[in-house]
Amino acid sequence: MLSPLDDFPVHQIAEVIRHVGTSDRNFYDRYYFNCYPQPGMVEDPLFLIIGLGQYPNLGVMDAFAVLRRGDDHIVFRASKALGSDRMDLNVGPLRVEVLDGLHRLRIVLAPNAQAPNLSFDLTFQSNIPAALESRHFVRQLERVTFDTQRFVQTGTWSGELTVDGITTPVTPDAWLGNRDRSWGVRPVGEAEPPGRRGDPAETARANFFWIYAVMQFEEFSVSMIIQEDAEGRRIVEDATRIWRDKAHPPEWLGRPEHELVFQSGTREVASATLTFRRPGPVGQPDYSIIVACDPVLPHYLGVGTGYGLEQDWRHGMWQGDLVVQGLRHKVDEIEPWKKMMCPVDNLARFTLTEHGADQHGTGLLEVAAIGPHARYGFAGMGDVAP
Repeated sequence: MLSPLDDFPVHQIAEVIRHVGTSDRNFYDRYYFNCYPQPGMVEDPLFLIIGLGQYPNLGVMDAFAVLRRGDDHIVFRASKALGSDRMDLNVGPLRVEVLDGLHRLRIVLAPNAQAPNLSFDLTFQSNIPAALESRHFVRQLERVTFDTQRFVQTGTWSGELTVDGITTPVTPDAWLGNRDRSWGVRPVGEAEPPGRRGDPAETARANFFWIYAVMQFEEFSVSMIIQEDAEGRRIVEDATRIWRDKAHPPEWLGRPEHELVFQSGTREVASATLTFRRPGPVGQPDYSIIVACDPVLPHYLGVGTGYGLEQDWRHGMWQGDLVVQGLRHKVDEIEPWKKMMCPVDNLARFTLTEHGADQHGTGLLEVAAIGPHARYGFAGMGDVAP
């Protein structure tokens, strides 16, 4: 079936645009946004995260918005049948509008009865060019489980945010965030029969160790990715500085290294140090940049939003022609196992030291330390920091 996008010269394969180039059920195409007032700009720090995804081979499109403020974890989520028009970015009361590609986007969550505690009308405007990250590829027991591409961008926000009936103006001098667009293959939807992957010997080795940081400073932003297996072998890594001045091309910062300090009895990060090391000329020292990370507010991204913790609501899962729901939790009442089994998107402060001088910034420090990881002493799924 044709769709309006077929009228543009953007085809990649001998198919209509709504048919992707693989029949893999796990193909996805999604948006991620986060939005926050700079620490100290409001009385209580808050962190808003928004996502919208299409799953062409599952016939589903879904979206969520989740707000962490104080002890509140407020969730909006919606799912609907994916129609023939891939440019339709509405899921119930939530919609994404691309106002100026790779620069300005508007995201609206209209007031609704199902999730009455949260609504917004927000416009993201970039302050750096969009930057492609390293391709993410994982093969497990011969099957490709991850094959994704993503770009990242930082920027400012304007508009308004309403929480519990109180509307707060959002102005670009005080509200920052980052967004990404990713697409490809990764596990989504209902769990498949595990086959050999369900063997106890395989599950004992399974891990997801991931650090993703997006930092905004006055003249540039830094994007960093690390994923490692249980022994510390790298699966994907990236460390790039993107300058606001477009005359400067993106700059590879070198190999990223990590030193995490976990809160006792948990796998939550209390502090972190990231080091970017670029080899120097023979006989001379390596060039290095050090970033001290200070988490301000942890946001349990997976709780209620579809990242796999709740078996009745997962990204790409068929819920019906249109389903809209709202959830609300107290953060201190979220089960500890859920906090351990999902990525934690920390709103964080960063201090970057280069050439002996410090620069200060804010942004995202996303950490998942799920399963075994030898360096930090996690031998199994349930181990925690001493």
